[in-house]
Amino acid sequence: MLQVKNISFSYDEANVLDSIDFEIRPGEHVAIMGESGCGKSTLLKIIYGLLPLKSGKIFWKGNEAKGPLYNLVPGEPFMKYLSQDFDLMPFTTVKENMAQYLSVFYPAEQKKRTKELLDMTEMNAFADVKVKHLSGGQQQRVALCRVLAQKPELLLLDEPFSHIDNFRKNSLRRNLFDYLKNEGITWLTATHDHHDVLPFADRVIVLKNRQLIADEPILSLYKNPKELYIASLFGEANLIPINVLKSYADTTRRIIVYAHEFRISETSGLPAVVQTSYYMGSHYLIKSLAGNNVIYFQSTRPFELGKSVFLNIAIETINQRMTH
Repeated sequence: MLQVKNISFSYDEANVLDSIDFEIRPGEHVAIMGESGCGKSTLLKIIYGLLPLKSGKIFWKGNEAKGPLYNLVPGEPFMKYLSQDFDLMPFTTVKENMAQYLSVFYPAEQKKRTKELLDMTEMNAFADVKVKHLSGGQQQRVALCRVLAQKPELLLLDEPFSHIDNFRKNSLRRNLFDYLKNEGITWLTATHDHHDVLPFADRVIVLKNRQLIADEPILSLYKNPKELYIASLFGEANLIPINVLKSYADTTRRIIVYAHEFRISETSGLPAVVQTSYYMGSHYLIKSLAGNNVIYFQSTRPFELGKSVFLNIAIETINQRMTH
């Protein structure tokens, strides 16, 4: 079990993280989400031992993980960290970069392990290519192979697919996260992309203004976000007064409604006037104005500027959001 106990950190005098506290069970996948600059990468660096703590402690299976003030070489033997700058050897081949982390005393095992990881990252065709000749996305996949070579107990991933093109990204996500789950590896992923999270994470930790503001199972957090900031991490969302949605409501409380949760009617509902239609591939995202409220909703077709529509949301969704 990974235990992060009340840790704080600052660069110079500026606090980056304040009193961050959570635990991760063996084999669990936890995602760290939040806007740029909220401390996601910093938190991973602290756990790995690259940055000294201002206060707090980190434990793995009950043993304290020491930071750079205690360890000459960063990191602990049980964990690996994939940073955003890869740290590869550019003048050696892909296989040679991996061999650095595999025992030369067991050549058959080394060959098998190398092939297994190259298959998983779809890099077999580049095994004998020097790293300096690879694209950024290919280098990121080599870096993944390297951190997995020794089968760590705990894996820290910092934006692991940020350099990889969409053509390859979806299959790589499935390959990697299925592999980690099957191997029973505990992993912590810092990401801003909800596609890295929704299909794969067990829990989500959300950071904002140096604080941990949410730590919940993924489906619970997605279905019942506590604030618009959290909902916006998963897609387009709106914060709307209840009495705007339901005229008979006697409260000015506001609830969060995702753009895809609206249903369009020609006859009744919340009147809105279309401002813009954005083509998103599988749907159109429509910007509209309902009184003084800007509302985004999804549609299977575009609407012309100035078109009047009526928007509805299921009463079950309203009740669910109001009770959370």
